Amino acid sequence: MKVFLRELGWPAVCGLLLASLLVQQFPQLVGLPAAKSGVPAAPAIVAPVGVVSYGDAVSHAAPSVANIYTTKQIRRDARSSSFGLNGQILGDYGTPIPEPGRRQSSLGSAVILREDGYLVTNHHVVAGADGILVALQDGREALAELIGTDPETDIAVLKINLPNLPVATLSPAEQLRTGDVVLAIGNPFGLGQTVTKGIISAMGRNQLGLNTYEDFIQTDAAINQGNSGGALIDAYGRLIGINTAIFSQSGGSQGIGFAIPAPLAVNVMEQVIQQGRVIRGWLGVEVQPLTDELAESFNLMQAKGIVVSGLYRNGPAWTAGLRPGDVILSINGEPAVSGRQAMNVVARTQPGETVTLEVLRDGQPMSFTAEVSVRPTLSGS
Repeated sequence: MKVFLRELGWPAVCGLLLASLLVQQFPQLVGLPAAKSGVPAAPAIVAPVGVVSYGDAVSHAAPSVANIYTTKQIRRDARSSSFGLNGQILGDYGTPIPEPGRRQSSLGSAVILREDGYLVTNHHVVAGADGILVALQDGREALAELIGTDPETDIAVLKINLPNLPVATLSPAEQLRTGDVVLAIGNPFGLGQTVTKGIISAMGRNQLGLNTYEDFIQTDAAINQGNSGGALIDAYGRLIGINTAIFSQSGGSQGIGFAIPAPLAVNVMEQVIQQGRVIRGWLGVEVQPLTDELAESFNLMQAKGIVVSGLYRNGPAWTAGLRPGDVILSINGEPAVSGRQAMNVVARTQPGETVTLEVLRDGQPMSFTAEVSVRPTLSGS
């Protein structure tokens, strides 16, 4: 009997150990809840939700985006050579012969904004160009007339004479938010119309030193050379901006691009068409930031406002009674945060209208009313 039990014991023990192991690894076999593992399980694959293609947006917007090809004549004076006196090439009578000029070509993009043939591009794309060729997506080409430019916003207005032009649809500016998906359409490196995708990285970028008036949309959609003047659109194919510049240390796209808001571009275009230039308000005052050190010297508790550092003699601010050293706190109730922001407030005011300036002078609050004048045109613009 003992021998029988001894021979039966080992199989029984092995069976119990196996059963225990199975219960630990697969508790659901005996009705127990499954044990949790320290390694997270792979997530279930679900069908994508929302937009998976922006083809409709591109199809809607792309026909209104044109490629720009410009040429410029580069003229040279007589240059040094291995022939003639002092290395110059000499003619029959010993006069230097100028070397023939050469033509320089550049690339860019533009957006059709009116059915009667008006396009918007960047001023720097067409500056100094002798000829401007516009190539549409449908294969048509036309020489463009330069209607006018506004270097202070880097906007240029062109016109072509072609029928049935596709026109960009504007996006409601008040609906734009940081994080919205955007697409950039242009002609990078002359490859032809190209689309890149990103998001709005920031709104209202300024103080970049690119233009006099800056209110840029920042995006990480790839913008490269040749994209300037092209369209930045939303996910519905509506125009939100004119691609203008990139921030790059290598010359290539690094995910920091800037576009001029579409409403500003349209406003500039309409003024250039109607008046030949953009009319902006002007007070004739130079300002500087109110630093903590300046605030302390003026016995101010907080560094709020901007300091008048200079005035144009007989200008609007001079006539209104402002003086150097005054601290402008607000213009028409809008706090004066920076010189650029204050300049934009005045620029939006129509010449002939008045603005109210809240000022601190020697620590005392004062109020002035100034009649806005027309901002003088930049020389060479």
